[in-house]
Amino acid sequence: MHNGRYMNFSPKDASSLARDGMQALRSGDARLARESFDAIVSLGVDDASSCTGLAIACRRLEDGPASLAAIDRALAHEPRNLRALIVKGDLLDWLGDPRGASSHYMAAVTLARSAGQVPADLHPDLARAQAQCERIAGQIEERVRSRLAAQGMVEGRSGGRFLQSLDILFGRKRAYFQQPRYYYFPGLANIPFFDRADFPWLDQVEAATGEIRAELLEIMRQESAFKPYVQGDPRRPRKEQDGMLDNPDWSAFYLWKNGTAVGEHTVRAPATMAALAGAPLTQMANRSPSILFSQLRAGAHIPPHCGLVNSRLICHLPLIVPGKCAFRVGNEIREWEEGKAWVFDDSIEHEAWNRSEATRVILLFEIWRPELSTEERAFVTAMFEAIDACGGERPDWEI
Repeated sequence: MHNGRYMNFSPKDASSLARDGMQALRSGDARLARESFDAIVSLGVDDASSCTGLAIACRRLEDGPASLAAIDRALAHEPRNLRALIVKGDLLDWLGDPRGASSHYMAAVTLARSAGQVPADLHPDLARAQAQCERIAGQIEERVRSRLAAQGMVEGRSGGRFLQSLDILFGRKRAYFQQPRYYYFPGLANIPFFDRADFPWLDQVEAATGEIRAELLEIMRQESAFKPYVQGDPRRPRKEQDGMLDNPDWSAFYLWKNGTAVGEHTVRAPATMAALAGAPLTQMANRSPSILFSQLRAGAHIPPHCGLVNSRLICHLPLIVPGKCAFRVGNEIREWEEGKAWVFDDSIEHEAWNRSEATRVILLFEIWRPELSTEERAFVTAMFEAIDACGGERPDWEI
């Protein structure tokens, strides 16, 4: 509602009214600002900017219903208007609706990220919106965890999967999924690290750690034995992989490679091959298994990446671990311990680093996913054999 000073204004005077309103807001005269913006609305020439100004003025005058009506009108004009979204977030927070406020703040922040460039004068408001999101999320999380504690939940001990879901819900972690770069087998659980107890045959592998390490140390006496793990193929376009292509910082000594035994290498590691006799190695002509000693030099970092298929799992047996060497799969970070094997899904994003001053070496080999039936394994094998028989490109199986 506007007073007499604006009774004789016409639609073409809207820009003058808008200037009056903005000046009044800047000078702290919320009542005059409201009159100016009200006049624009009454003339039927309002837009998102004038309605947002009206909402701000009404909020300063503590007229919640009028402010809410004005900001909703602004968003009806422009649903993706950043300033209007932030103002509505402020209003809902003031009115006692933190979840509604957070949704509008986050919408503004997300839109700003996708927009690339936003007006400089909006930067402080966007930073405040982000901070408000974090503040509100923290309050909600505190209430939720308090309620769950009363329900009997104990942090660090109760329901590991549920606790992970809370971390993802509140943005402390992100959800990682299988993203194989070549072949996806549907219906398999997204499990970064598998339960060691589900692979009792690993006992035999771990028991042979000393013998396997002795074979490795003898091989390492030959400095040229290890070759870069990621190697270029002159028959294929050169594909740089985050600095790892032909980089000796990450190198390998293969006992089996792409389904074929490297004869002169396997004879140097009979105890290693004997230890793997009970492992359910993937058997696929020209593709798998691959069994290798994987070396990571001091200071090296294997960047985040996903493997090519999710129909297999990767096993690590740590043999030389100088400390400060860690491995991440999805959200979970583990440090290698000599003689303690683990099994992980390399189709989920993973990375590794060696922050020590010495070399880290593990035994790496691939096995079938335990969920795949004998028939499914046979079909997957036949499928890849058919692809190879057609002369299709066989991508590097490991990277």
